Amino acid sequence: MDRWMWLRCLFGPSLQRIHRSPDQTRTDGRPPRRGWNYQPRGLERHTDSILGWASVLWSLSYYSSPLLLCYLYRKGYICSSKLAPLSQYVGTALVCLIGVACLRGWGRWRNPEYVQFISILEETRRDHTPNNKKKLACFDFDFKHWPVDFSWKEVSSPKLSKGGVSLLRPEPKHRGAADSVLNSVRTLPCHILSYLIVHSFGRRMLYPGSLGLLQKAMRPMLQQGQARLVEEYDGQRNKLVACDGNEIDTMFVDRRKDGGQAGKTLVICCEGNAGFYEVGCMNTPLDGGYSVLGWNHPGFGGSTGVPLPQNEANAMDVVIQFAVHKLGFQLSDIIVYAWSIGGFTASWAVMSYPEIRALVLDASFDDLLPLALKVMPDSWRPLVTRTVRQYMNLNNAEQLCKYQGPVLLIRRTKDEIITTTGPEDIMSNRGNDLLLKLLQYRYPKVMTEDALRAVRQWLAAGTPIEEESVYTGYEVDDDWCLSVLQSYQTDRETLFPWSVGEDMTLEGRRQLALFLVCYKKNTVYPVNKNATLSLSSGTKVYAKL
Repeated sequence: MDRWMWLRCLFGPSLQRIHRSPDQTRTDGRPPRRGWNYQPRGLERHTDSILGWASVLWSLSYYSSPLLLCYLYRKGYICSSKLAPLSQYVGTALVCLIGVACLRGWGRWRNPEYVQFISILEETRRDHTPNNKKKLACFDFDFKHWPVDFSWKEVSSPKLSKGGVSLLRPEPKHRGAADSVLNSVRTLPCHILSYLIVHSFGRRMLYPGSLGLLQKAMRPMLQQGQARLVEEYDGQRNKLVACDGNEIDTMFVDRRKDGGQAGKTLVICCEGNAGFYEVGCMNTPLDGGYSVLGWNHPGFGGSTGVPLPQNEANAMDVVIQFAVHKLGFQLSDIIVYAWSIGGFTASWAVMSYPEIRALVLDASFDDLLPLALKVMPDSWRPLVTRTVRQYMNLNNAEQLCKYQGPVLLIRRTKDEIITTTGPEDIMSNRGNDLLLKLLQYRYPKVMTEDALRAVRQWLAAGTPIEEESVYTGYEVDDDWCLSVLQSYQTDRETLFPWSVGEDMTLEGRRQLALFLVCYKKNTVYPVNKNATLSLSSGTKVYAKL
């Protein structure tokens, strides 16, 4: 028995924190809020440190391997006479590391807290009951050892295809059969180069949060955020399996039992390219009293895989399926809130599930291509265009236009990431383009050239005073604009695009365009389910949805 327990400790996951003891309760029957960091004993602590440094060195060697191999080749070390002694050194190091791992297992075996944890983990794997899951949730440990809580296989989804969920693809250029073959042969080197760019440094530049070294550096912060969500908000961690086999790390905070109306609404949060739900945008809806479901991108935190568009959409799909079929929310009770690059999965979600109540996009953009061209040399433009369109086609605006529900756009006037020139040039913020494309699709008769100029003038205003000056300068009549929209919605089919504005004067179109854009003046119409909203400040408002 002791031998088997030692083997479990040897191959068991690292334990970081004990949120609360499984058999400890408060006098009022509620679990204690505060936990404590797991304290390994001397032998386990030292051996774990050695293995940790070995992992860091391996990561550094992996990322620097191209340069390292070139250096070894130039020095003449890549030959049989040189590799034989090197292999002996590597073998000796591996034997030493195996010995260190065995000693760490011995140290864990001598620690009652770890033995209790590993026993609960094994019991949960054998019998994944709610009671065992509740006991296991008292521990924070390596997530790859966490049992699966939900899989896409548990529900029948017609949206799934053999390669995953469906995405909007760029329309192929029509060519003749012979021309198509010749073009494929001619562009084959470009395809190969694009593939290598994406799978080497491309996706890592786009999603730096997937870098192992960055995650190691942020680990204390992530563990602290994890503890806060579990201990202060009674968060529930779950592992979901997407249709591509990736495991998605999620955190759910249930506010339905609190009795508030906001708690009956679920806010699904989509993080940015270096964001994690542990320290990301979950805090905003939590402060508003909403039920919240956060998840990490593939390759982020406890999630597996790589953050490519198809994998991202697959992950978002299983998150929504989990919210509906496991957590018991209706699609009409779900709001999707996204930060920055999370706008891709958020816009995909509302496009694929149009019954979702509303969408909030904070500091997001319309299309990745202009931002990619900004950071790459001009001579690379054709290659960058091909690479983005084929492998990283984050077409937020195109997906957003497929959604009929209310949208709240939050623009950061000092944003440095999604501007194509600099933060001082507000009009280069791609959030403006996202708004304009949505307005032009939904209200094509209103958004004429003259109305667009008025909207751009308002968007170019750098302060609330300047915005108010533009708005009042066009003498926008809020009551008239509201009555026009309400009467149109009452008399006609409300699906976008609307034909409102086709018989309107230029002045009327300008007023209506500014009314649709300027959220601060628009205090009534945002409540309507077909409203299009915009903010120029960084304030996040959920009550208006």
